[in-house]
Amino acid sequence: MEEVHATRTELLARKNQMALAKQGCELLKEKRDALLIEFMAIMNKVLEASRRLQEAARKSTYAMAVAKAVDGLATIRSAAMATKGEVTVEISGSYIMGVPVPEVKKKSVRRSALERGYSVTGVSSRIDEAAERYEQELDIILDMAATETKMRRLGEELQRTRRRVNALERVVIPALAEQVKYIQMALDERAREDLFRLKKVKKSLEAKKKAALQEG
Repeated sequence: MEEVHATRTELLARKNQMALAKQGCELLKEKRDALLIEFMAIMNKVLEASRRLQEAARKSTYAMAVAKAVDGLATIRSAAMATKGEVTVEISGSYIMGVPVPEVKKKSVRRSALERGYSVTGVSSRIDEAAERYEQELDIILDMAATETKMRRLGEELQRTRRRVNALERVVIPALAEQVKYIQMALDERAREDLFRLKKVKKSLEAKKKAALQEG
């Protein structure tokens, strides 16, 4: 226990500190619970997006395998070299329970065969399908990037809040309670000693008074 002064002022100060610690602990618990609700909601979105990504990856891999088998790797590479485009992403910020999280706005990367840049007559429908499948996969990846970042930020804040709650509940508040108990016991003991001395002094005065009356 840290050194404390057994005074009524110190007792009042420690009680106030304990009351504030308890109030802060309750507020942090409310924040923790709210963060957990938000975290679970976003985690469900991530899990759903992950499932969609796995399915999209399976389809794009299959489409590419078919294109390679029928059209040949050289034809696919030629189409890939001719393909051009860009991914437009706007990143801004927002807050969830006071936690800064990114907001990503993007334009879909999915394009028509005419927009991809290669000759429409120079490639087969199989290459077109493979390109479309990979564009769908990239769309999902971009969507997941922001969502996973939100989940990570909320998870980090959730862990910090839990640690603060645990520190208050298991360390700070019990320590303050022990200090309050120690000061209260010291003050009570001092009060008993003062009362004992007062009784002793009173008894001594009464004895002196009685002796003086007898002599008189």
